[in-house]
Amino acid sequence: MERRYALGNEGIAHACLEAGIDFASGYPGTPSSEVIDILRTEARGDYYIEWSVNEKVALENALGAAWCGLRALCTMKHVGLNVAADPLMTSAYTGVTGGLVVLSADDPFAHSSQNEQDSRRYAHFARIPCLDPTGVQDAHDLLKEAFALSEEFGLPVLFRPTTRICHSKGDVTFGEVATEHRIGSFSRNPAQYVVIPAHTRVLHKALNRKQQPLAEALVEKGYNTGTIRGRRAVIAGGIAASYLQEVLPEDVSLLVIRGYPIDEGWLGRFVQQHEEVLVVEELAPVIEEVVRQVAGCIRVHGKKDGCSPYEGEFSPALVAEILVRAGFLDQSPFPAVTPEQNLPPRPAILCAGCMHRATFYAMKKVFADGIFPSDIGCYTLGLQLGAVDTTICMGASITISSGIAHSGETRPVVCTIGDSTFLHTGIQGLINAVYNGADMVVVILDNRITAMTGHQPNPNTGVTATGTLVPPISLEALARACGARFVETIDPYDLTGMLRTFEEAKGRSGVRVIIARQACVITEKRAKVKRGNYAVLSDRCTGCRACIRFGCPAIEFEDNRAVINDLCSGCGVCTTICPVGAIARGGRR
Repeated sequence: MERRYALGNEGIAHACLEAGIDFASGYPGTPSSEVIDILRTEARGDYYIEWSVNEKVALENALGAAWCGLRALCTMKHVGLNVAADPLMTSAYTGVTGGLVVLSADDPFAHSSQNEQDSRRYAHFARIPCLDPTGVQDAHDLLKEAFALSEEFGLPVLFRPTTRICHSKGDVTFGEVATEHRIGSFSRNPAQYVVIPAHTRVLHKALNRKQQPLAEALVEKGYNTGTIRGRRAVIAGGIAASYLQEVLPEDVSLLVIRGYPIDEGWLGRFVQQHEEVLVVEELAPVIEEVVRQVAGCIRVHGKKDGCSPYEGEFSPALVAEILVRAGFLDQSPFPAVTPEQNLPPRPAILCAGCMHRATFYAMKKVFADGIFPSDIGCYTLGLQLGAVDTTICMGASITISSGIAHSGETRPVVCTIGDSTFLHTGIQGLINAVYNGADMVVVILDNRITAMTGHQPNPNTGVTATGTLVPPISLEALARACGARFVETIDPYDLTGMLRTFEEAKGRSGVRVIIARQACVITEKRAKVKRGNYAVLSDRCTGCRACIRFGCPAIEFEDNRAVINDLCSGCGVCTTICPVGAIARGGRR
């Protein structure tokens, strides 16, 4: 046993090693990404690990391994579970022989996500168990046990940490890493694995029969526990249960839900011993809905009566406010916080020298009246540059653009999508756009890496998750195979060449694909790539602010003159933008 101050995701990854994981797959998505990143640095050939091209592919790979009796982990963020929903739903019918854990990390407050959906709803929908940790140590412990639970009931287990658990640090007790691993063997069983209607009807009944024994087992195993201390009770789940420990009065009972489905008989017996009950949980009222079903005449507080918010991330102070609203506390023990006024806004921006900024600049210059659908990635920050008009989900930039192009809109439609996102779910959209004759420009922003989530490799990078060199996929060949006839590759640091290519695309019709290729500046910095220094020649600078409007954080404005600071990565694009030639390579800044 070892006590270590660890990131939540580090504790989760180590729990996988302790459980004897044999197979791991996933698609990077904050806040889940570090789990696979840590596992791949620990891999020594004793288990298989991969970054998959999307979440559906990742889950189907892991499901195949679990059908062969292996212990398999599949990781993603909550919106990635939407992509994997198709196999998830049916995998509950087929079941598994090995242990299959699907880690779906939720993001209350949408720190780095486009919505705040609650993965517990998917577990209820699919009728599979869900484990909902209350803290960093609990995440480690529950994940380790999740594989055994999956094998006991022959079902995938959904594991639902949140951002606050994944990205917080705490003392975690680690156990011994397992040294034995399984060799997979698939046993043919068409009645189990071939889900034609005749088989499905039987499998669905079997799945339903598992629900009550599963709910009872979650109580027997200590995942769901209750302590009676008075005539009022608080019922909580997830990280909110830990926050309650700081503010809960001693005469208030506490019931903690860490596993779903909830045993309604057990829950009802607890609730009926109280005069009123408060439910505290982040996001959806999953626990509250069950509590209200079993409460009868017992008064229930929570989201539905306005005591608790439906959205956002909880904190100890917010939990205290919820207790005050419900009448369980007289006043909050936390002092009121008044935000500082008139602070300058600090929106997230693209890195200095980022290839996306130059591409957006050229794109907007040529298509001044264009409509610019975009996608999920670093380049969504093009919003600050007026180059992003829509963002909804992975791969949607191309399909949204196709819809706009067929709507009768006469302005040019120019969409942007990253290389990893294009491989994730953009290819089908491109095929559809070409097949149906859309008139649009697709700009693939190719920085050779999955940058936004932590620089994980993808099939375009030329290296696997474990560092094995492989031939990088050709985006040009893919685009042509999808039917695009105009496919051109540009260097974002060559502004003149970019403008020329965009102008040529503007004069064509149909689907035109432009691949803007340049390495991510963070990747280059880690690789010690140096492009040289650039400086403003103060005697030439007229203070026109053309370089400032470019939006690069390496360019400042002082005393009516532009100045290049130490953030400069040496891309040199600003030298082309300056109308008077006041920026040059070399010299002191």
